Amino acid sequence: MSVETYVRLEAIEDGLYRLVLDFPDAPLNVLGRKATNALAEAVANLPTDKIRGLLVVSTKRGFVAGADITEFCESFSKGTSELFDYAMVGQGALNGIEDLPCPTISVVRGEALGGGLEVALSTDLRIFSKNAKVGLPEVNLGIMPGWGGSIRLPRLIGVDNAMQWMLQGRPMKADEALRVGVANAVVDDADLETAALEMLKSAVAGDIDYRSHRAKKLMPLAISDHELEMALTASEGMFGNPKVDQYPAPARITRSVRKSTRMQREDAQHQEDSDFIELAATPTAKSLINLFMSNQALRRENKSYAEGSAAPAKAAVLGAGIMGGGVAYQSASTGTPILMKDISDGAIEAGLKESDRLMLGQVMRGRMKPEDALKTCRRIEPRLDYYGFDSADFVVEAVVENLNVKRAVLAEVEQQVGEATVLATNTSTLTVKEMQDAVQRPENLCGMHFFNPVHRMPLVEIVKGELTSDETVSRAVSYALAMKKLPIVVKDCSGFLVNRILFAYTRAFFELVNEGVDFSRIDRLMEKFGWPMGPAALNDMVGMDTCVHASKIVGDAYPDRMSDFRNAADLLLEAGRLGQKSGAGFYRYELDKKGKPKKKADPEVGSILAPLVTQGTELSDQQVVDRMMLPFCFEAARCLEEKVASSAGAIDTALVNGLGFPRHLGGVFGYMDQLGAAKLVELSEQYQHLGLAYQPPASVIEMATDNKSFYPFSTAVAQH
Repeated sequence: MSVETYVRLEAIEDGLYRLVLDFPDAPLNVLGRKATNALAEAVANLPTDKIRGLLVVSTKRGFVAGADITEFCESFSKGTSELFDYAMVGQGALNGIEDLPCPTISVVRGEALGGGLEVALSTDLRIFSKNAKVGLPEVNLGIMPGWGGSIRLPRLIGVDNAMQWMLQGRPMKADEALRVGVANAVVDDADLETAALEMLKSAVAGDIDYRSHRAKKLMPLAISDHELEMALTASEGMFGNPKVDQYPAPARITRSVRKSTRMQREDAQHQEDSDFIELAATPTAKSLINLFMSNQALRRENKSYAEGSAAPAKAAVLGAGIMGGGVAYQSASTGTPILMKDISDGAIEAGLKESDRLMLGQVMRGRMKPEDALKTCRRIEPRLDYYGFDSADFVVEAVVENLNVKRAVLAEVEQQVGEATVLATNTSTLTVKEMQDAVQRPENLCGMHFFNPVHRMPLVEIVKGELTSDETVSRAVSYALAMKKLPIVVKDCSGFLVNRILFAYTRAFFELVNEGVDFSRIDRLMEKFGWPMGPAALNDMVGMDTCVHASKIVGDAYPDRMSDFRNAADLLLEAGRLGQKSGAGFYRYELDKKGKPKKKADPEVGSILAPLVTQGTELSDQQVVDRMMLPFCFEAARCLEEKVASSAGAIDTALVNGLGFPRHLGGVFGYMDQLGAAKLVELSEQYQHLGLAYQPPASVIEMATDNKSFYPFSTAVAQH
């Protein structure tokens, strides 16, 4: 394709021009290799003797969405020279814009993220529409800006503001961009082109000193050492105080800015390129980029599932407990009115109290306006009977995890709703198949597994039973999307996807505890591995009663590798230690100043668990981690073999969003790729005596034999 296919120059009037970004065959401008080369060539060939002023504009609904992530892994796998070329082409194009002998203005509507914002920063001035969203999100991919963003932004808006933008990595709205100085003006979308042209004419006429804006970006930053260190120190923690070995990007961005602020542009860009390349070569970058691409693929899959269906006009939830109240709040807060039914005033009152608590928390944190909270309240209609259910398009059953109760409730509610109403059972272990003969229209029945707490956990598993219709799945996906959740369609089996894999992990934990390995040591090791909490703390949060009940169900479903056995959860339950809900489980809990449970060691637990504990073999820290993770990995591989979910990427996205699997590892399949299939098979041989849970499934053995990986380019990390 010619340069003009991507970038073209259009005359406006009297020496004023537009440089039009119009990349082909895509709804957004994305800076892939071809587009970046075309931009560089177009800028190099601009008729500088004719141009008195230049607007950089886009014909798309957004300005530039960023670099082409799909090309990243391939480029990163080819080594430092490829990465250096990748960075330098972009740097050259943007330097060319910045050095033009005339005023330049970026005209930004919609998104300008990553490389898109870096394009905008290369011009002298920037005018945004009110719908613009801009930012440098590279840190979320384990990398940093590579086209001058970490150099130009601190010089424009100060180190403190720039570090906030780069380390938080979130899109900023136009008014925030104007406040800090990224935008020079913000106008209504309809006025954007006219206002941009007027601004350009003012700059050409000398009424706007565009040269002073440009000079800021070319010179070292005028800031004292003390001020620089204060600004950089203040930025610590903006990414959540990550471990440097797991998330190296925040520390590297900080170090790079510390050095580059004292340099001229060219030297600073060499520093940025060096740091960019080193980050791009890390396993974390590869993992986070794979995870990002998997997330995008799942979102496209969901869009396809939801095509042709809409969110319900009115929904209903059966059960006003923690889950039912959470579903009611989430539905109402995202715009879908919902009936909330239970069998007693006390239960209804508890459900409404839970919803009110969540709303008040959002209002107190500034995430919800009081008037929106009032609207949310009005969208929840409490019921002790089925009045109004005939107008509900979608019913979520969220009663106790008891098969007979769920069957009875589903059969009863089906008589109260229309023939097309979807019935979704919120269950974590029971199958749709076990309930489908309780209803007259099993094609309308599906599973809809929300994770607790509903308002925080993004994932929802949509379970397709053997008789569930495609239309029902489509409507369930649409409802989950309307609730601003991330749905994943999964096969109907005990535990579905996430909990099935999780139970392999928790069973390994209980085996270790029975063998005499201290549970608090296991927690520390798994938190060091990257989990948000260890398995003992997780059991305390879920509740020992729930864990024991669910373990029996899942154990019966997979007796060859997950059969239930007497373990620590049984003894703690018998001692009345349910976990956080009772104030004591593996740990003792006290409320902190914010009213959140804080765990403390409890010496009584040792004596409670003593009857089960045997003197096992002394295990190293790595052996403990291997014992925990191998069953998890192998169960995930079995789920992929059985097509419980559509792909390795979908499973990884689900585990990260549903369980908090360590993001820096890229999900379980990213972790398995980092180890390599051959290493997994070798490790499994050490633990064959522990049973089928530690034996690799056929797919892993085949991959080890053929030297394959779950993701492309996974084993070829760029070296430097």
